[in-house]
Amino acid sequence: MSETERITVVEGPTPTFEPNTEPWVLGMSEGPAIPFTGRCLLRTLDGNALLQRCREAWGKGRAACLEFTNMAGLPEEALILAARVSEVEAGEVLHLWLRLNSWPEELGDTDDPFDFESDDEDSTGL
Repeated sequence: MSETERITVVEGPTPTFEPNTEPWVLGMSEGPAIPFTGRCLLRTLDGNALLQRCREAWGKGRAACLEFTNMAGLPEEALILAARVSEVEAGEVLHLWLRLNSWPEELGDTDDPFDFESDDEDSTGL
């Protein structure tokens, strides 16, 4: 059994997740239901080392997960679908696209963004 590579948020606040708006991320997901996918940005001291750990795991057919503490203070993890490092004025930032277990609380009671039927009102009232 291959072991999952884990990237752990050691200190700082709970990551802020934004809903996925990029169709290619959904193309990486399997199954009959559309998963909860999102993106987060994390400041890091050595983003290239974290990115390399993900690449090595993926190259060996292993999963990579982000471990963090949620808003309730409980440990949680999310599958990393893709990662990228960029440089900003304050240092390095790790961009992570993730498959989440559920919508994060900070997104509120967000309905399924792919439930187009609830957005369309029947103008006939039937």
